[in-house]
Amino acid sequence: MAKPKIYLSGPDVFLPDARAIGLRKKRLCEEFGFVGLYPLDHDLAAAPGATLDEKIFSANVALMRQADAGIFNLTPFRGVNADPGSAFEAGFMAALGKPVFAYTNNSAALFDRVAAAHGVHGAPEGEYCDAQGLSIENFGNADNLMLDGALKAQGRRVIRPDVTLPGCGDLDGFMACLRQAQAHFSI
Repeated sequence: MAKPKIYLSGPDVFLPDARAIGLRKKRLCEEFGFVGLYPLDHDLAAAPGATLDEKIFSANVALMRQADAGIFNLTPFRGVNADPGSAFEAGFMAALGKPVFAYTNNSAALFDRVAAAHGVHGAPEGEYCDAQGLSIENFGNADNLMLDGALKAQGRRVIRPDVTLPGCGDLDGFMACLRQAQAHFSI
């Protein structure tokens, strides 16, 4: 039987050592019995498309369609929320009916991150709002309810380990996702 392929999504692709991180994650996938598909694996010079952004989009969609599942790094990126590209990809994979696994290297709930960054106050209806009067989700989720909900619908949750390395450097959550994937695929 062929090893299941896992698409590896996250803001890691923006880091200076993005290719090295991708290789490390792909090696871990191999150790756990999977083939890792990293968004930087494609040859964009050979990819169809008029512009670079179109080539990247098409190549990543093709990788997600090839994948049997996806692991998504939802560590906040350039703000209090997950990288929007990773959020789109998690939703895309869930809509394809493929298993999604996710982790974040920031264990604080979204509500707490928004409150710390933008302030919080109570609203008359019992909700909470930020300094601009915009409501804040207060469900204890790792990120937006749609991301957490996609995992909950598949019987999983966003893994939120206590990490020692800030940002995207710690792979404890990634390895926990690999263990979940092993159980899912009976490896």
